[in-house]
Amino acid sequence: MNNDMEKRKPTLLKAQTVKDQATLSFKVDADILDFRGHFTHFPLLPGVTQIDWALHYAIRYLNTPKKFKGMEVIKFQEPILPNAEVTLDLNWDSDKQKLTFKYSSQQAQRLVTHSSGKMKLGG
Repeated sequence: MNNDMEKRKPTLLKAQTVKDQATLSFKVDADILDFRGHFTHFPLLPGVTQIDWALHYAIRYLNTPKKFKGMEVIKFQEPILPNAEVTLDLNWDSDKQKLTFKYSSQQAQRLVTHSSGKMKLGG
């Protein structure tokens, strides 16, 4: 089985964790499976993939609970395109069992927010 056919995660460039916060930088490779079929002539990273990645990296870097209990707030502002370099900011509030995430990138002279949201996690 060819692993390239099953590529689901971006290329991680940098990861920094301080207490309940993590900042990850990665390249959203054009060959990620999730781009396929999500608009043939204008591929973009599906929102469900962005949520999945936020949860995946929160579990890995912030040791959050694995159980997804729903979205509270979510905003998709700018599409994430193939080969984009993006930053994912994660904040875990253990008292409220809430994970806040934000995808952003530097484009020319401005910081662009692609999406942001809050999800409830728990045991």
